[in-house]
Amino acid sequence: MSVPGIGPIISSAMVAAIGTGDAFTKGRDFAAWLGLVPKQISTGDRTILGKISKRGNRYLRVLFVQAAWVVLIKPNSSQRHGLKPWLEAAKKRLHHNVLAIALANSSPALLGASLLMVELSRRARFGPRDHSTRLVETP
Repeated sequence: MSVPGIGPIISSAMVAAIGTGDAFTKGRDFAAWLGLVPKQISTGDRTILGKISKRGNRYLRVLFVQAAWVVLIKPNSSQRHGLKPWLEAAKKRLHHNVLAIALANSSPALLGASLLMVELSRRARFGPRDHSTRLVETP
């Protein structure tokens, strides 16, 4: 599975920051941890979405936003990954900065979900990780 705009730098930074991703049950939780999910104010039947929360790992958040801008600037990238219909519809109703954040929000959700699927398939094959074993014996 390939996520548009995501390469080896973002992948290695993500794995360095979250490891196997055991702390997240869904890919959307990872996006929320990064601070790419807008603050939500709800009253009655109205829901107002505000600015992104900017919590979590700033370096990763910046990398995901830059990757989203690359996808928006290079049209071949969005066509290749099947994002063109969504991007065309979103361009009509969203400001370009908001669109970049929306796209940046979807990338960690996809990556978190794929990392979760890889970990679940690994557990199905080999069983749970045993963190009690040590590489160096202490005297």
